[in-house]
Amino acid sequence: MKKSLNLENIQESYLSTQKLVNRRIVVCAGTGCIANGSEKVLNALAEEIKIAGLELAVKLEFELEERIDAHLTGSGCQGFCQMGPLVTIEPDNILYNRVKVEDVKDIVEKTLINGEVIEELLYVNPSNSKKCKGTSEIPFYNRQKRVVLKNCGTLDPSDINEYIAQGGYTGVKKSLLEMQPEEICEEVKLSGLRGRGGGGFSTGLKWEFTLNESNEKKYVICNGDEGDPGAFMDRSIMEGNPHSVIEGMMICGKAIGADEGYVYVRMEYPLAVKRIKAAVNQAKELGILGEDIFGSGFNFRIHVMEGAGAFVCGEETALMASIQGERGMPNPKPPFPAQKGLWNKPTVINNVETLSTVPLIFKDGIDSMTSLGTNKSRGTKTFALTGHVANTGLIEVPFGTTLREIVFEIGGGVTDDEGNIDNSLFKSVQIGGPSGGCLTEEHLDMPLDFDSLTSIGAMIGSGGLVVMNQNTCMVKIAKFFMEFTQNESCGKCILCREGTKQMLKLLDDITTGEATEDTIPVLEDLAYAVKKGSLCGLGKTAPNPVLSTLTQFREEYYAHVNQQRCPTKSCKDLMVPEINHELCKGCGLCARKCPVDGIEGEKKKPYTIIEGKCIKCGACIEVCKFNAVVGG
Repeated sequence: MKKSLNLENIQESYLSTQKLVNRRIVVCAGTGCIANGSEKVLNALAEEIKIAGLELAVKLEFELEERIDAHLTGSGCQGFCQMGPLVTIEPDNILYNRVKVEDVKDIVEKTLINGEVIEELLYVNPSNSKKCKGTSEIPFYNRQKRVVLKNCGTLDPSDINEYIAQGGYTGVKKSLLEMQPEEICEEVKLSGLRGRGGGGFSTGLKWEFTLNESNEKKYVICNGDEGDPGAFMDRSIMEGNPHSVIEGMMICGKAIGADEGYVYVRMEYPLAVKRIKAAVNQAKELGILGEDIFGSGFNFRIHVMEGAGAFVCGEETALMASIQGERGMPNPKPPFPAQKGLWNKPTVINNVETLSTVPLIFKDGIDSMTSLGTNKSRGTKTFALTGHVANTGLIEVPFGTTLREIVFEIGGGVTDDEGNIDNSLFKSVQIGGPSGGCLTEEHLDMPLDFDSLTSIGAMIGSGGLVVMNQNTCMVKIAKFFMEFTQNESCGKCILCREGTKQMLKLLDDITTGEATEDTIPVLEDLAYAVKKGSLCGLGKTAPNPVLSTLTQFREEYYAHVNQQRCPTKSCKDLMVPEINHELCKGCGLCARKCPVDGIEGEKKKPYTIIEGKCIKCGACIEVCKFNAVVGG
């Protein structure tokens, strides 16, 4: 065995070096925190620590023999996105949030030198106004079960040695040296791992199908083309723990007899692309990727390919077409990729989260999966929690966790449009993005797993969770997702190409007051036709947001059509402005701004909107300084 491949030596050396560090400072360097200035905070910390005369390491070297004051590093997404930039200090168990460059000097002087906690930088629990020192005291963190995301916010994604020190690559070493392909597939089947990309198909069974195909050349593809609006789970894993994805692909390669893999990442994820490429190069340099890995005779190489950002390329046959240099358009199945995939060779396609879970099964045993979740949905699921909720960010919970726990405990409760918590305003949660559906109050205590959601016409999808309050128009939500899927339709099949276009037109009629009594039945019939007749899974699920909102909020649709009224006053074309005479000061500004001379009155007396002349443009509402003009 090559010296460079002795994982035990690397692990022992790294952990011994870590013991010589007094404090570790981890700055969140995920995309969200970087956008808020975390790189500037990281650089300022490095400079300020040096000015203070402290001994600093930005990368741990195995030759370190004397104690040092601090190890400063960036990490992937730490999850609590709205509170970034985040700075963690260990072993003090301190989490500072919304850190600015001007806070850095205090952090160095007060915390690193004097051991003080800066109260102003701690998270304040809005439910009880308590200041929380670290993650163990913050409900957003302590009510999660972070398994796949455990290392995303703690490890330095640029340091392969740190990944190895945490047990990285021991899973693939075990599979290469101690197991046969059939045993690997069986182990994954027994773990209960199902695809995390939305389909929920048995991962081990998919691998077994591919293994059983007789072909000298096979491929592994990691689907990192995460296109759902508001979803960023796969991106965060690639940014924060890229080696876990590589290791998962290698185990899959051994299981099916593949010696080559592709990571397909959308070009809108430049940081994920950069870090996954760097991780591949590090693995090559160390001898973990390449020829005769661990002396097992197994060869494996990985290519990283950037997709152009088409939503349809998340569909596996379209993704493969894109890799082959063709236009990203789906093909009929069968044959399935396990039979004829990339360049007509047997291929396994798994998403990022699925592959990142695989190494844990072989490192920690199948109990790490089977002890969590439900009977048919084992393990955990990551979600991107956004919308009208106090705590937004990236979370991970066991399958079977209820929506109530996610929204009101981890999420901290529902907010109004100004950000104030008011749980009575809860209306719905859109789960699964453009392919998913709406969950309402009656679903708050339903365990979230693959099968329970399918039974009510929704789906886990990739893991987007958008919380909506009572001021959200559900027709506009359906229109938003339909506009997205219609724009992203590849156009290959008529029902998806033309059907989604007509559905969008009908939804537009409803929100602009042009709908008739036939509009809703036609919309519903068309939705079922698109669902049944579209070629690929994306087309088949495109009508889900419409069908779901029609089921859960049908009266809201009929209010738009029959009463020409938007109950949430969100649809501009259905707003009939009125002037509150008690608030009107008679300034006449609204009359001067009305483009159709539809407002009459005298100076210093209340003005009135002329019935029949108003075109509902909203100009009067926008210019009134006294909030006297309101939508009807």
